[in-house]
Amino acid sequence: MVKDLLGRLMKDLRVSVTDRCNFRCPYCMPAEVFGERYQFLPREELLSFEEIERLVRIFAKLGTNKIRITGGEPLVRSGLENLISKLGNVEGIDDLTLTTNGYLLAQNAQSLKDAGLQRITVSLDSLDDRIFGEMNGRGFGVEKVLNAIEKAREVGLDPIKVNTVVQKGVNDHNVLDIARHFRGTGVIVRFIEYMDVGNINGWKLDQVVPSLDLVERIHSEIPLEPVNKNYQGEVADRYRYLDGSGEIGFISSVTQTFCSDCTRARLSTDGKLFTCLFAEDGRDLRTPMRAGASDAELEQIMTNVWQQRSDRYSDIRSSLTEFSRRKVEMYQIGG
Repeated sequence: MVKDLLGRLMKDLRVSVTDRCNFRCPYCMPAEVFGERYQFLPREELLSFEEIERLVRIFAKLGTNKIRITGGEPLVRSGLENLISKLGNVEGIDDLTLTTNGYLLAQNAQSLKDAGLQRITVSLDSLDDRIFGEMNGRGFGVEKVLNAIEKAREVGLDPIKVNTVVQKGVNDHNVLDIARHFRGTGVIVRFIEYMDVGNINGWKLDQVVPSLDLVERIHSEIPLEPVNKNYQGEVADRYRYLDGSGEIGFISSVTQTFCSDCTRARLSTDGKLFTCLFAEDGRDLRTPMRAGASDAELEQIMTNVWQQRSDRYSDIRSSLTEFSRRKVEMYQIGG
């Protein structure tokens, strides 16, 4: 297994299959930037499913055993179940998941499950239609997403996780509503601190609600107790309800950083290998692959990139009062 300069393995791979999305969430793809005339990547610049499969097989040889399909919104890419089927047959991959905004999930849930997808994560920032519509930038209501979550449960894409990005003054007053709604359903909610991903979301530190504040807020109504992480490198701090009605988690990448345990690599839509969510740029794999590089040559490139990795952006950001640099946008490499 390959290790970076801080001794971190490359266990998890996020694969972005498209830079397009049917939402316009302000923290990722704000509508004022990504309007109707915005030029997304042309089809020929996207990695094909066969190219993704080939690279994933090499990642697996280097120790990767978890794959998460992301976007953009991955379900806007047609034929995604074909990729799922290919990746499900890669030796060494034992966890195959997908993150989606849920809007196209209901009609695709069964085919994704049949293709070999094991579980799913749905992004859902509010149960209030007005706030949800504002946060998705399209005015879409929440009912379609809730119905999709139920459909995913019916077909067996579980355990289902719901990711909620919490912004002060925007949706932080909805946290208890979300906790109450999914408590006892088997769905695991993860509340995520608002992060400074990319350069266009206008992030400010005073918009962050510390996870510990959310823990106290929920605990005051529904008593919680902490539980151990499932594995080294898990980013969520896990809690369970004392009455046995379920689990909840908090991802604190701003106030309680976890760089020291980060085992995640990211493959962008156009075939760049990124070693951090906050990276400035990635290593191009598509060009040498299309120029005829062998698997061994690609493996050496990937090994060199990871062995030179020293990323700890969140640690550095947390130690400074002001910290700014240009970063890759989240829609290009997934969350």
